[in-house]
Amino acid sequence: MIAESDQIDEAVANGSRLGSRAPAFVKRSRLLHGVWRVGIFVVGLAVIGGGIVLLPLPGPGWLIIFGGMAIWGTEFVWAQKVLRWTRRKVTDFARAAADPRVRRRNLLITTAVVLVLAGLAVWYVLAFGFTMPWKAV
Repeated sequence: MIAESDQIDEAVANGSRLGSRAPAFVKRSRLLHGVWRVGIFVVGLAVIGGGIVLLPLPGPGWLIIFGGMAIWGTEFVWAQKVLRWTRRKVTDFARAAADPRVRRRNLLITTAVVLVLAGLAVWYVLAFGFTMPWKAV
């Protein structure tokens, strides 16, 4: 099993910026650094919880969740690795979506889905009228 401190030492040796970004005076005290990490965890958890609440509601739920992960990424190596992986995947998807063949395929699929949904809506209105199948109070 590899400890987080070993991962940090390896990352520092490779020149990447994994590990704690706490101020130097916080890092000097083991107790203060522990409290700092718990505080970062709680704040990140609160932000992610808010993002989860906003997922079904109108609002930038995923953006807020990634913001919470970024807060965790200031202190935890695992969160930094998740953010790097996510950034790499988003870049790959954006690059793939910029391909004209992929754009054309996505446009055709979207058009087909919209036409099918419009057809279903027209069929419903012709078959049942504009009345809803449930009673509104």
